[in-house]
Amino acid sequence: MTVARCLLLLVFLLGYGFLLAPLLVVLVASLAGGQSHYIVFPPRSFSLEWYLRLPREYFRPALISVGVAVGAGAISAGLGILAALGIVRGRVPGRNVLKAYFNAPLQIPFVVTGIVFLQFYYLIYGLLGVKILGTPWGLLGVHVFITLPYMIGTVAAVLERFDPTLEEAALTLGASRWSTLRRVTFPLIKPGVLAGALYAFVISFGDVPASMFIVGSGTTTLPVQLFYALEFDYNPALLALSSLVVALSLLLIFAVQRLLGFDFILRGRVGG
Repeated sequence: MTVARCLLLLVFLLGYGFLLAPLLVVLVASLAGGQSHYIVFPPRSFSLEWYLRLPREYFRPALISVGVAVGAGAISAGLGILAALGIVRGRVPGRNVLKAYFNAPLQIPFVVTGIVFLQFYYLIYGLLGVKILGTPWGLLGVHVFITLPYMIGTVAAVLERFDPTLEEAALTLGASRWSTLRRVTFPLIKPGVLAGALYAFVISFGDVPASMFIVGSGTTTLPVQLFYALEFDYNPALLALSSLVVALSLLLIFAVQRLLGFDFILRGRVGG
């Protein structure tokens, strides 16, 4: 192995080590027995004590997080497919401007996004008397805003490598536009749709900066609840709960990749 390859391997290992070290610390510290008001690392003894003592008050925020993430993924999927079709297949002028516009939420810090939506919901309440702040619908609106670019990006990437002759063949054989979309186009872009929906779910489920400005007493999500608890009311069970969330997220991504084959997205030409 050459010196250049050794240096590249070292940089690779250091990079992944830097990214995975915090997760590893949390996972190992969650198994420490006897801790009370501080994190013990490395553990002096190992125990599943805190996994068996998960606070019940976190179950409701967990259900809210899952519900909002599923809703954001579903809405982003519907809007993202239409937007991606318009950008890639449409003949509207300024397509690059539209791409930049739909990618704008990725360039804005989520903290800024949360503040903007906070002021926007206050404005709606002042003008129309409709309270959106602190409701599931208000939270869903923010999460759709921050997850939509992921859906548009994945679907557009598949459409740009899509072989249009497949649709032309279907139309030539007598299929209608709707039938071609349903039986030819959508099955071939489905990996991009599923990948975008998965990204949307993960981003929505783990969001803290934007959600913390929008949640109310009955709509607090699990990440926001964990953030407040770690700041004001630390409990070692929080490490166990965080470890479960990380483990379930990784298992979800791995299972979807294995079952649905997202490597299909990376092929040179879809349908080619």
